[in-house]
Amino acid sequence: MNYNSKIGKEENLFRYIIRTFFPFWPLFLFLILSGVLGAWAYLKYATPIYEASASLIIKDENKGVNDSKIMESINPFGSKKIVENEMKVLQSRDLMKNVVKDLDLYVSIFEDKGIKSACAYTTSPIKIKVKDPDDIVLPSEKAEKFFFTYDFETEEILLEEKRFPLNKWVETTGQTLMFIKNERKLSKADNPLYFTINLPQIVTDDLMDAIDVKVTNKLSSIVDLSIEDPVRERAEDILNLLIKKYDQKIIEEKNDLATSTVNFIEDRIAIVEKELDDLEYRIESYKSRKGAIDLSEQGRLYLQDVGDSDRQIGDIELQLAVLDNVESYVISKGSSGGIVPSTLGINDPILSQLIENLYNSEVQYERLKRTTAENNPILTSIANEIEKFRPSILENVKSQRVNLQSRLSSLSSNNRRYNSTLRSIPEKERALLEINRRKIIKTDLLSNLLQKREEIALAYLPTNGDNRIINKAEASIIPVSPKPLYAYLIAFILAITVGIGYVKGKETLSGKVLFRSEIEESTGLPIIAELFRVKKYNSNNAFKKPEDFIMIEQFRQLGARLGLYNKRIRKKRILVTSSSPEEGKSFVSSNLAYSLAQTGRQVVLIDMDFRKPFASNLFNLSSSKGVIGFLKDELNYDEIVHPSGVNPNLYIVSTGAEGDDYTELLLNGKLECLMDNLSKDFEYVIIDSAPINIVAEVNLIAEYSDKTLFIVRHGFTNKEVIERLDASSSLKSLKDVSIVFNGLKRRGMVNSSYGYGYGNDVKYKMSYTK
Repeated sequence: MNYNSKIGKEENLFRYIIRTFFPFWPLFLFLILSGVLGAWAYLKYATPIYEASASLIIKDENKGVNDSKIMESINPFGSKKIVENEMKVLQSRDLMKNVVKDLDLYVSIFEDKGIKSACAYTTSPIKIKVKDPDDIVLPSEKAEKFFFTYDFETEEILLEEKRFPLNKWVETTGQTLMFIKNERKLSKADNPLYFTINLPQIVTDDLMDAIDVKVTNKLSSIVDLSIEDPVRERAEDILNLLIKKYDQKIIEEKNDLATSTVNFIEDRIAIVEKELDDLEYRIESYKSRKGAIDLSEQGRLYLQDVGDSDRQIGDIELQLAVLDNVESYVISKGSSGGIVPSTLGINDPILSQLIENLYNSEVQYERLKRTTAENNPILTSIANEIEKFRPSILENVKSQRVNLQSRLSSLSSNNRRYNSTLRSIPEKERALLEINRRKIIKTDLLSNLLQKREEIALAYLPTNGDNRIINKAEASIIPVSPKPLYAYLIAFILAITVGIGYVKGKETLSGKVLFRSEIEESTGLPIIAELFRVKKYNSNNAFKKPEDFIMIEQFRQLGARLGLYNKRIRKKRILVTSSSPEEGKSFVSSNLAYSLAQTGRQVVLIDMDFRKPFASNLFNLSSSKGVIGFLKDELNYDEIVHPSGVNPNLYIVSTGAEGDDYTELLLNGKLECLMDNLSKDFEYVIIDSAPINIVAEVNLIAEYSDKTLFIVRHGFTNKEVIERLDASSSLKSLKDVSIVFNGLKRRGMVNSSYGYGYGNDVKYKMSYTK
């Protein structure tokens, strides 16, 4: 596309907009002023909305955020997180409901300003708590207003004509309430105060819809939280408390895991200590009874060898006990919850990783279960993942148990062999060595358990959670909504859109022919003329008013386009018809005849619309002798031709008396005689006929015409008529058909040169149009 073509299209678009919509500028001006006024009223009474935002880092090792090695060694219970899952947790109903209850958001206090109410979060002297928010029952769906006043001297609340103290539970408004001082009070309320009580569930749902949690980008673990609220301070409090509740939840989950492990170790320590006490008592008793004081060198060597073997057996037994706990935990999780067992003593990293993955998946499943539906694809995927972990763990436990039992059997066999050797050692020394060996094993085991307990105790060190706050919640100084520029811009665009929709809709949905282009697109017949609408006309004033010059000029142009001013023209008989009544046949035929007579030519107008002889009435000849009498052979030719009275060159042949069967009269041969005589006496014969789609006489009359003018009236003729015109069988009998687009009206609401957009963009300024 070259530059000149682009400029041409822009100019055409500009001309189209001006031509189409400028005539309706009063409508657009009214709509724009109304829109601006509406936007002003909206800005005046709308509640300003502020946005508070905060951000924190989620420790996601997949995105490069993790604890230091020192912290990992101190905290064995730190779980790995996925940012997307933590975002869902931040938006969970449980966390938000806790925020609503802690901030008492289910009780809203307002200032009554007449037309609208303003939130009194920072102006109310008190806050209101409900003793049991979950048991709130509202008498109706609409929140009831409870007006109250606060006495600063006595520090009492006057509500429902009763006085209530601060910081005490009282029965009023159908609830158990407590009034406390508002720590967020920044200014004094200037208007009456009232409060409403709502269900925590409803407030929670509203806040969940209002809060927005998102990440900066896909590779980042920084989570941005934002919320919009009419009160800046309340928005900040909500975000800060939400982050605090989130951290508390993480710490509680970590402490639960640590507690379960500590409990397991404490149980094992108690058992080992009891066994160790029993062994020490047996040694003391044995020495007292047997007098066994010292051991031989052989006994010491045996003790060393057998001790190593027994320590291994003890480790194996401990590992088997741990495996039993793991197996019981995995099996029991199918029907009920349980505490994850410790894998102390198990050196298999695969089993430890499988248990950790199972626990993390179960925690993740419980978190998502609170915030999503059971058929959520992510929830289902995690559940399937859990079910895959369990068989793997059980298979690993089974495999390790087989290996451990095999080793245990081997060590036991060695012990039996050592025992056979032990028979050679004195019985006293052997028994004492056996007891001391078991004591050493239990002592080592107890020392190991105590060390593990101390390591786990480090997990209880006070921490700030697994997340780090980058930015605390802070609200915007300037309201984010409503924005004056956007309000006025939307009002302007809406006004323009409504105006365009009205103009185009009115013209498109009318079902009538409004534009010349609609005729040209529907039929191949030429449009020979476009005639503007006039208020009214009759035989006395239609042709003599000076301001009708343009109308007369239009018919002169019509005659010129028909070639009627050409001396060699042969088409002297012109038939004027249309598809239906009142489309302007008589108007066109009479004015065309008058226009031709003004040029000095002899013209005769024949009114052959027998049922509605409008042309005859126009020239006051409705009761005169006419065509019907001639066709009945009751009148002579000279008796039916009458002077028009408006021009000496114009004569009229009226319809005359009514007949019974007009078709029979037209076929009796007298019509041909009439047409021949008129053609001899006059230069032009204009025939005003009936609508072609209503009566059949038009087809008979068309035989004696040389040219046909088919009248289409603007805003009156149906589009369906034009669309079926080429296929119409009635039109085929007409000769040399041309269309006259009649009755063009000014578009829009002003009398300007842009008022005509329906035809060929004629820019006449016609004072008599409406």
